Amino acid sequence: MTEEMRPTSRPDSPLFSSGPCAKRPGWSLKNLENACLGRSHRSAPGKAKLKAVIDKQRVILGIPDDYKIGIVPGSDTGAVEMALWSMLGARPVTMLAWESFGSGWATDVVKQLKLTDAEVVTANYGDIPDLTAVDWARDIVFTWNGTTSGVRVPNGDWISDSREGLAICDATSAAFAMDLPWDKLDVVTWSWQKVLGGEAAHGMLVLSPRAVERLENYTPSWPLPKIFRMTKGGKLIDGIFKGETINTPSMLAVEDALDALDWAESVGGGSGLVSRTDSNFKVIEDWVAKSDWAAFLADDPAIRSTTSVCLKITDKWFADLSAEDQAKAAKRLATILADEGAALDIGSYRDAPAGLRIWAGATVETSDLEALMPWLDWGYAEVKSTYKIIS
Repeated sequence: MTEEMRPTSRPDSPLFSSGPCAKRPGWSLKNLENACLGRSHRSAPGKAKLKAVIDKQRVILGIPDDYKIGIVPGSDTGAVEMALWSMLGARPVTMLAWESFGSGWATDVVKQLKLTDAEVVTANYGDIPDLTAVDWARDIVFTWNGTTSGVRVPNGDWISDSREGLAICDATSAAFAMDLPWDKLDVVTWSWQKVLGGEAAHGMLVLSPRAVERLENYTPSWPLPKIFRMTKGGKLIDGIFKGETINTPSMLAVEDALDALDWAESVGGGSGLVSRTDSNFKVIEDWVAKSDWAAFLADDPAIRSTTSVCLKITDKWFADLSAEDQAKAAKRLATILADEGAALDIGSYRDAPAGLRIWAGATVETSDLEALMPWLDWGYAEVKSTYKIIS
């Protein structure tokens, strides 16, 4: 039966990993030939390329002129940690966590920084906390898009315009794919490896004037590592936000980021990237609407991620399996699809419920997702028909 169902065509690119994500269409190593290699990143050409990465992102994302943008070490994780260790402690903080990375930030604040005035508000995978209950007299730390849960905040309406605390947002799977209301956000982070399909290890950190004020008027009680320090003598180290990075960046990765940003401009900039992502998500959405065995992990359409799309298996056969066997069966499905060359790296995150996670960001071609959908049905039928043999 499953042989009769086997699709006859495959995606041209089976790269649906949620990070590092697919390179932009048409990418080639030849595009990096003008990289500033063998030169100091502090040389004039090196600094010019770093500043170009900053300037292009400002334009594409519509970041206000009075917001600071810096390239920092450690990918998105490094950018978030810089913000947490440098700014928290000035007032009470609320950590919103509904997936693995948000939970990780909460652990850092409670167990590493040991802030006594910290509260952690959680929700299960596929759900989101009550955002209307957030107290904006406190600093609020949250992920805009939960990469491991397929859940995003629906919009920025819940963020107070008269907030006393800072809105600190990990936007690593949202930037370039979802509209971000910059006037509602004080600290925003992301990495090149997500929607841009760039190389890992470099993070972006955006600071509003309110965030800069916090940095210049508050000194944490704990020591800060060199790579976290953004002020000197009570003033912002402005060079960080002009391409003078704290540590040595990979100029090959910088060239790759510039290539991705040039491509982003060619497809319509920020709005073009969002449109491509939305078109990709609709392919999966239309397939789920007809599926008799799969559904979105997030039941509420308003909070479903359009980039890291997380699916759960709802079939009765699957539901009757033990939790251990469910994990095995879901892993088997991802393995079958990889072995067939139809999809690579689409298993659910290790801490998430058993299922699938498909990246649908802007560098993925809609036609590849359309080609993938029949393979999901075939693969699941194959798992059901062979599971007793492999279990």
